[in-house]
Amino acid sequence: MKKRFLAALLTATMSVAMITGCGSGTKTETAAAAPAADTTAAKESGDKASADLGDFEMIVGHAQPEGNPRYVSMEKFAADVAEKTGGHVKVTVYGNGQLGTEKEMLEQVVQGTVQGMRGGQFDFSPRLLMFTAPFLTHTRAEVTALLQSDLAKSVCAEAEESTGTVIINLCDAGGYRQFSNNNHPIKTPDDLKGLKMRTNGMKTIDLTFQQMGASTVSVPYADLYMGLKTGVADGQENPWVNVLGMKFYEVQKYFTEVNYQFHPDPFYVNAAWWNTLPEEYRTVISECATEMGEYNDKLIDENSEAAKQQIIDSGAEVYVPTAEELEAFKSAVEPVYDKMISEGICTQEEMAKMKDIVANAK
Repeated sequence: MKKRFLAALLTATMSVAMITGCGSGTKTETAAAAPAADTTAAKESGDKASADLGDFEMIVGHAQPEGNPRYVSMEKFAADVAEKTGGHVKVTVYGNGQLGTEKEMLEQVVQGTVQGMRGGQFDFSPRLLMFTAPFLTHTRAEVTALLQSDLAKSVCAEAEESTGTVIINLCDAGGYRQFSNNNHPIKTPDDLKGLKMRTNGMKTIDLTFQQMGASTVSVPYADLYMGLKTGVADGQENPWVNVLGMKFYEVQKYFTEVNYQFHPDPFYVNAAWWNTLPEEYRTVISECATEMGEYNDKLIDENSEAAKQQIIDSGAEVYVPTAEELEAFKSAVEPVYDKMISEGICTQEEMAKMKDIVANAK
């Protein structure tokens, strides 16, 4: 069904100009209704100026279900863009993986068949992986400092040249990530030995698990629930809000609150489409994307603890390591930093820069 839906969408989208769009099925949509009447000359002049810029449609996909911070913040983004452009830019958001896997959606953005996608998909921008070094940060302030740093802006700027996309925002993909499995509680690094842990194909996740003796298997996010249920993987790693939203607690018994990693959440936009927009609209959309990212991170912070409690209430076991136990995890994965440098994810200088940014975060 998903493939038929995707084929129909792409056929319809490719049959019209890039700046037009179409959609069917469940989605978040903002109607391009005419602005409310206003008797002031200034308002009328502003409306006419906006109308003269033309009408544009922006189709955006992501993988998260309704209620997830990404889903909710994308609704805000769509509404804000419609309001601030007087309805002349309409954003239609397809959540819950309706347009395919995150990799498939990013491929569509690169090809220009959809205009944007949000998600932790780094196949085409692997340098973003540097921010996923295990235990690199420990607080929201440190995460924000990294994602708003000149280093992050520089890495994002590389995307247009290498992929034909523009990253218009970089926020948090869901909060700190936790371990889970169905075999036994994970209290020490040795408890991971022999487990088959799911990854999304990210090199830093593979390196982290393998350093602690686990094997890894790549499973798309949309297929993970069934993969865990059928034993394709023994366990996985995800933030509390994702575990709750995707109901992984129904097919995982043991969780460990290890807070080992966060993922950047890039908002990719097709560069060719972006560059057709009037400068005024690019400015508005960029501002709305910034507000969306701030709102997303706020929702994560507000909902993570509640999500954890709901997982506990479901009957799953959640283990919180002691400070000493956490240090054992950190020590076990220290070699990952050197491997990230040797494999070209980042340079020694960039690793030092990230550590400096975190150390000076306020």
